[in-house]
Amino acid sequence: MNKPQPKVIRTQEQYKEYLSEVEGLIIQRLIPGSEEAERLELLTILIENYESTNYAIEPVDPIEAIKFRMAEKGLKQVDLAPYFGTKSRVSEVLSGKRPLTVPMIKALSVGLGIAPQTLLGLESEANYTDKIVKKEINWSKFPIKEMLSRGWIADFGQKSKQSVEQQVKEFISSLGETTATASFKRTLSGDAYSPITHYKLYAWVACVIQRARGKQLDNVFDPSLIGKEFLRELAQCSWSEYGPLLAVEFLERHGICVVIEPALQGTSVDGAALKDSDGRPIIGLSLRQDRLDNFWFTLLHEVVHIWKHVDLEKTFVDDLENYKDSKDKLEAEANRIARDTFIPRIVWKRSDAYLNPSKITIDKLSKELNIHPAIIAGRLRRESGKYNQFSDLVGYGEVRKHFPSKEW
Repeated sequence: MNKPQPKVIRTQEQYKEYLSEVEGLIIQRLIPGSEEAERLELLTILIENYESTNYAIEPVDPIEAIKFRMAEKGLKQVDLAPYFGTKSRVSEVLSGKRPLTVPMIKALSVGLGIAPQTLLGLESEANYTDKIVKKEINWSKFPIKEMLSRGWIADFGQKSKQSVEQQVKEFISSLGETTATASFKRTLSGDAYSPITHYKLYAWVACVIQRARGKQLDNVFDPSLIGKEFLRELAQCSWSEYGPLLAVEFLERHGICVVIEPALQGTSVDGAALKDSDGRPIIGLSLRQDRLDNFWFTLLHEVVHIWKHVDLEKTFVDDLENYKDSKDKLEAEANRIARDTFIPRIVWKRSDAYLNPSKITIDKLSKELNIHPAIIAGRLRRESGKYNQFSDLVGYGEVRKHFPSKEW
């Protein structure tokens, strides 16, 4: 690289120089263990050290803390009226038009369990997040009955509650950290995530990781192989009547482990993308919608996450049924790339299938693009909102049959 070895940052100019270099390295697809990858890691450590020393940590915004707790408890604005006095006052405070008063802070602290220093804006984001995790982990809230019925944890009959919860902790530890509590801090994001279902989603993700570790793949994942051509080749597996099986074989041949695991009751997860603690990429699929159009879009969406977004800390859990353009930039990018891989935008808007949708025009476009007609029919249904049309083309009952070992 012919660049001097990075040194401890001592000036603002040096900080900006390293920051600019990091930004340039991040957008490259660096080979793990290469000189550039090692340099990126070292620069990142130096920058983080400089920032922690020279930049004060911003306190938690009190309003964001209240909204976080609302989402966590499934509360609506009307539910907060007793703490604020009136419904209109709730709206005014949450929109920033009215400040929090001392009586409000007292009521919220007692009623919602938010620390007064948080509501006063005196607590850092890191401290607040740690407190939430430490306070909110209730191991008995995991779906123990379902975990037992699926054989995820052992049923020892009349064992104590503590013994069962210890099994749950050990199960969650498989997420990759040294302790269950640390593992529970793994970031879950995506449209399937909600504070109400996060215990179930953590359990499901832990199961996916365990299933993946039981698979022996012949090849190690090479991130440089994923690109537009890779996605296009994967999409064209859909043309075969054995497409779902071919897709799984294709990905695992390239070191991406695919796990089929039915969703837990009450969750809306279609797929997940993550990396194990050793960096191995994993895609989890629930097949809760036994339709080809849903299967293929979910699969491509998760592969884009593996390509563009996933790291050791972040796990994406996605609800892609009747998806709309997400406000989340990463989800929106995964949607767009998956959609354009199947049918490029310039082709879609000019196609007869789009301008004059029918079985004939759908079949014609599917042959031109070498993809399954279900994908085209599914896109028409989503974009038009007319889910009663082309029901016979989207491939109902054509996915789970390829994975008969699962109990659907």
